[in-house]
Amino acid sequence: MIVVAGEALIDLVPQGAGALAALTPALGGGPYNTAVALGRLGSPTAFCSRVSRDAFGEALLDRLRETGVVVSSVQRGDEPTTLAVATVAADGSAVYSFYVEGTADRLFTVPAALPAGTRAVSFGTCSLVLEPGATAYEELMRTAHARGVFTALDPNIRPGLIPDPDAYRARFLNWLPSVSLLKLSEEDARWLGGTPSRWLAAGPAAVVVTRGGDGLTVFTREGGEYSVPGERVEVVDTIGAGDTVNAALLHGLAARGALSGQGAAALGADDWRELLGFAARAAAITCSRAGAEPPYAHELDGWAPSEV
Repeated sequence: MIVVAGEALIDLVPQGAGALAALTPALGGGPYNTAVALGRLGSPTAFCSRVSRDAFGEALLDRLRETGVVVSSVQRGDEPTTLAVATVAADGSAVYSFYVEGTADRLFTVPAALPAGTRAVSFGTCSLVLEPGATAYEELMRTAHARGVFTALDPNIRPGLIPDPDAYRARFLNWLPSVSLLKLSEEDARWLGGTPSRWLAAGPAAVVVTRGGDGLTVFTREGGEYSVPGERVEVVDTIGAGDTVNAALLHGLAARGALSGQGAAALGADDWRELLGFAARAAAITCSRAGAEPPYAHELDGWAPSEV
């Protein structure tokens, strides 16, 4: 079982140009998208969050159930659902502004236990920024790692939500001893101001950096550096692409019996290139569709990565 811990929210996506373009609600949130992508790939998955009892919250849970994601660890609240207003640029990239005051997911508390059979827990995005929930997610990360559970982190930086960047950067470094796999974008890496070698020295077995259409690179604690190119596709938007990469990496590691620090460290160049290629292809399919619509397993059947 792979547990994804973090926010579920509603993306409001413009259906045209200009500040007054009509907005269409879409189910979203980085961790939520990761859980849906894992479910579609066929990995046993559970979602751990706090979700509103409003109509948006019910729709969020309905999709998880339809995808086969276990929702028994989802806490509920009467507060409203978080809203994220997306602005999509000409190249398909998305920028968000958030409406988060008094919303349900901010009040997440540490669960008494993780679901039985939990092998990995994935964290990231707004849930590790917005208090008081951020402290609870951080505690869950540290506790899970201390018990030998594989932990994955995608910071997925949203600068508009971070009032004190220096304090966040320090907190990020303090998370790393409790992280098995760090995945982040080039933009995240620049904002954080660190390097893969520095982050690896702090704890993770591997650091995966996404480079948009240019592909992905993994850096390993043993000194390996392996890359794959991006899959060429007509981009509709990039919403959910990074979350799909998270899911594909976790799914692929699970399939290889490598959901442990030692297991990930034992992967060789061919293993990593195959895994990164799988993630690149999955993300490309997501980018070819509007909104966060990650692929199902059958859409990736028979695919082999390109030569690097």
